[in-house]
Amino acid sequence: MGKKILVADDNEEIIKILKPYLIKEGFEIITAHDGNEALVKNSEYMPVLILLDIMMPRKNGLEVCTEIRKSSTVPIIMITARSDDGDKIMALDTGADDYIVKPFSPGEVVARVKAVLRRIVTSETEKQTVIKYNSLKIDIGNYSVKINDNTINLTKKEIEVLWMLANSPNKILSRDVLLDSIWGTEYFGDPRTVDTHIKRLRAKLKLENQYNWNIKTVWSLGYKFEVNYD
Repeated sequence: MGKKILVADDNEEIIKILKPYLIKEGFEIITAHDGNEALVKNSEYMPVLILLDIMMPRKNGLEVCTEIRKSSTVPIIMITARSDDGDKIMALDTGADDYIVKPFSPGEVVARVKAVLRRIVTSETEKQTVIKYNSLKIDIGNYSVKINDNTINLTKKEIEVLWMLANSPNKILSRDVLLDSIWGTEYFGDPRTVDTHIKRLRAKLKLENQYNWNIKTVWSLGYKFEVNYD
């Protein structure tokens, strides 16, 4: 059988539309119609990726994502019926890897799924898993960030953005480079999502020039992880 994908949506029509497209790509489809069933099916089948609708009975998608993230880094793509930034930000904050807004084309969903899985394979082949800069420690192997041995609560995407910047100290990385490397070349969302993640990173890391490193904006060019080696 192919790699398992869990499609959790209480709308049976959505599942019927997506299923043949995903099967054609070689995936085995597991379905769930409410949040509790999604949690059970995830534990039972251990899918390689979850397509998770936000608006579901019993437990909504945000609650399901939060619960899964307590013990798993399985890729999660959230599906929302609303295009406002609120749902998107909440989806990312709970640990989702990507989000899709309804209505969508099945082809778009397949492209997003393949892009996310490709990024996971790439990250797993990275030899270096830990980056240290004095008080800062980024461990991409277990998706953790610590400052002075205190764990900082960041989402997966925030950690990936920080990792990519810190992996190229004092080098300017454009928004497009960050988008393509972290979200994938098939990303259809708002390119300003990079700016949103940088803003949240600065707030959570409480960057006020108290360290010998910082995340700097280089106007019209992008961002860089600036390190003072003196």
